[in-house]
Amino acid sequence: MAPEVDSKRLNRLLREPTVDELRSSRRIKWHRYDADVLPAWVAEMDFPLAPAIRETIEGAIAEEGFGYPRLPMDPRFRDAFVGWMEQRFSRSVDPGMVRALTNVVQAFDIGILLYSEPGEGVVLQTPLYAPFHMSVDGNRRRRVESPLVRGAERYEIDFDHLSSVIGSDVRVFMLCNPHNPTGRVFERDELERLAELVLAKDLIVVSDEIHADLVYPGSNYLPFASISPEIAARTLTVTSATKAFNIAGLPMAVAIAGGPEMKKRLRQLPPMMLGHGGYLGNEAAIAAWRHGADWLDEVLGYLAGNLDLVSEFLQDRLPSVRFRPPEATYLAWLDCRGLDLPCQPFEFFLDKARVAMSDGADFGEPGEGHVRLNFATSPTILRESLERLAVAATGVA
Repeated sequence: MAPEVDSKRLNRLLREPTVDELRSSRRIKWHRYDADVLPAWVAEMDFPLAPAIRETIEGAIAEEGFGYPRLPMDPRFRDAFVGWMEQRFSRSVDPGMVRALTNVVQAFDIGILLYSEPGEGVVLQTPLYAPFHMSVDGNRRRRVESPLVRGAERYEIDFDHLSSVIGSDVRVFMLCNPHNPTGRVFERDELERLAELVLAKDLIVVSDEIHADLVYPGSNYLPFASISPEIAARTLTVTSATKAFNIAGLPMAVAIAGGPEMKKRLRQLPPMMLGHGGYLGNEAAIAAWRHGADWLDEVLGYLAGNLDLVSEFLQDRLPSVRFRPPEATYLAWLDCRGLDLPCQPFEFFLDKARVAMSDGADFGEPGEGHVRLNFATSPTILRESLERLAVAATGVA
């Protein structure tokens, strides 16, 4: 159930955008496809900026703040992140273990390069965000895939299969929690079993936790590195303010080294290889972490309402589509195989419904026959998108 929301405040902070307003922006989401296509693909929201972020950026522009940022990291940026983790998740982060990056995906490459050699294995829990696959392939490592399995209520880890595919030449485990695209938030018992396996197989973990700020009531995000000191020492955690606060165009991310040895390895890399966020990105993140909590709570209430809309619509109008509401993220993972479409659902709905979603095949073989729907938009646009899907699918029958 969605949390109670002050509707007047919600309307003020999250005024519903129109299609014309969104198309007038320069964001790729609204310009990759033809003008008659409703985009529901890339993971960004259609909502206005948090007021604190807007005011901060406008102030930086007024001051002509476009010089070089403080390197390797503005201490205000580090301290704001550490404070956010304590405030939001009651997690104490050692400031000395924090490293600024340009983006989250950069950490995938860093973890793979630091802890494996070409040809060695890297574990992926598929279906999985496409850049994970790209990082493994681009660094000439071998994908070791262990698909999540569809349980009675949600996707689950098949620990027997996972253990069986991790051979002696597998070095790195790529964890995504909350998981993209299924929306799973792995529970403590799952993470503890995973930790046992990581220790038994002598693995290093790169943990993408960028969706941690977008968890719905009823689920609890637990940082993987918090399971134990032994696991922390093996875990490179990466996150950013970009996803939850809708500022993906402002490069900035944070990596947390789990222990002194990992921190030492990171320092051995060429300094500019890690990159860093620019001044505006840093200032936006500081504003988000220091002053954005109320806005984010409003967003989560709004998203929960949209999620209810998706769930009810699919149940009523497209019951052949298998769907389990995500525990986090604003992404709906739709199994369309029951529709018996004449081609892949991404192609079908783009052509017949003029709705652009993410192609499930991009998330690995288990994503065949699926699409990922971004529901972080206005209810009006969301209803129109869903209606188009239903009309197109009905036409097949």
